[in-house]
Amino acid sequence: MGELVFIGLGLHDERDISLQGLDAIKDVDTVFAEFYTSLMPGLSIRRLEELVRKEVVVVSRRSLEEEEGREILQKARRSKVAFLVPGDPLIATTHVDLRIRAQKEGIKIKVIHGASIISAVVGLSGLQNYKYGRSVTIPFPEEEFASETPYSVIMQNKERGLHTLCFLDIKADKMRYMTVKEGLEALREVEERKSEDVVTKETLVVGVARAGSEDPTVKAGYVGELMDYAFGGPPHSLVVPSRLHFMEAEALVVLAGAPEEIREMVE
Repeated sequence: MGELVFIGLGLHDERDISLQGLDAIKDVDTVFAEFYTSLMPGLSIRRLEELVRKEVVVVSRRSLEEEEGREILQKARRSKVAFLVPGDPLIATTHVDLRIRAQKEGIKIKVIHGASIISAVVGLSGLQNYKYGRSVTIPFPEEEFASETPYSVIMQNKERGLHTLCFLDIKADKMRYMTVKEGLEALREVEERKSEDVVTKETLVVGVARAGSEDPTVKAGYVGELMDYAFGGPPHSLVVPSRLHFMEAEALVVLAGAPEEIREMVE
């Protein structure tokens, strides 16, 4: 019976993989990896292969989603296989689906976790983890119309006094990575249609770029200000805070350069 080992690569480059992950790769017969669910800006496939001392077979979105991971499962039925994933290996639903399929076939499963953008953004922003609500992805507009789902999620979280972590869309095959500015533009477009005062120019937001790298950018401010802020290269993430604890306000001012007056906006 074979085995499928899910291994998280972390956030920035091939050095983020854990020692446990490296040890596990030594014992496998085949190494697969995907890089369409998240961008690791400092990663090199060549350096990764030198590090793990094995060839890394990169699979596409189509291979995992449309073809249901058959190539990986076929190998894992009769041998040991590693599947390398940016961040934590089971954050994306497509990877959970692969795990379920493997488990149903009786394939042994092992999971080695990695650093996640979720915990990284929480830590970098200084906003308290237990005050986050449902997270949401802001997709690139389809047919020039921005999706209303992120706007609705932010509104629902705000009604409950909870912050919203917004993942910004990635189209790896086209080398398109949504920026904080594009994410805010999409939310503002919906605001103009809905007029619920959920994301106005005066709404406090936090932008995070290149979490996990040596030069992350973290900036808190009002939407009107952050639309023109230079966050640098991708990947970007966006947080829309709700009501702030006084320690959160202090963290945003000190750690993220938020306006001093937000100290007066605390509960």
